[in-house]
Amino acid sequence: MVDELSAEEVARQLKANPTHLLLLDVREDWERELAVIEPSLHIPMNEVPQRVDELPKDRPIVVYCHGGARSAMVAGFLELRGFSSVANLSGGIDAWSVQVDPNIPRYT
Repeated sequence: MVDELSAEEVARQLKANPTHLLLLDVREDWERELAVIEPSLHIPMNEVPQRVDELPKDRPIVVYCHGGARSAMVAGFLELRGFSSVANLSGGIDAWSVQVDPNIPRYT
């Protein structure tokens, strides 16, 4: 089962060590144009299987999407591919907008 991290926990970890975590945004291009957490790597969900070699296995990865469902699937996929430190951002960028940074626009 994939670990779930709250937006507050991810923000704490990023503040403590900004280069430690890799945020992986698996949303579509149009979603990223509306709102984004920076710094993050953008690989849309349907491209992850072809681009998995772009991801480091030596850094913790936190996957996010809009609400957390797609990112949970991608995080599970990465675990099956041998990534040992993968988590899902619980509630996705929407939770981040509410709990961490209200300047990031919310969308439906």
